[in-house]
Amino acid sequence: MTKIIFMGTPDFSTTVLEMLIAEHDVIAVVTQPDRPVGRKRVMTPPPVKKVAMKHDLPVYQPEKLSGSEELE
Repeated sequence: MTKIIFMGTPDFSTTVLEMLIAEHDVIAVVTQPDRPVGRKRVMTPPPVKKVAMKHDLPVYQPEKLSGSEELE
């Protein structure tokens, strides 16, 4: 089975991630950091992170991809 590290953030990426999880070995997810949303600035995770957490996948949220030691 193919091992995949998925990279995505927006809502439409969740559909792709769900399909990959069903048919492949997704070993990690890389997405943008949680962002403050709304008037109260509540920290909100990206949609892809919610799906990854539902499937107990490791999630990496670097501020920048280039030079990110976290991804090495």
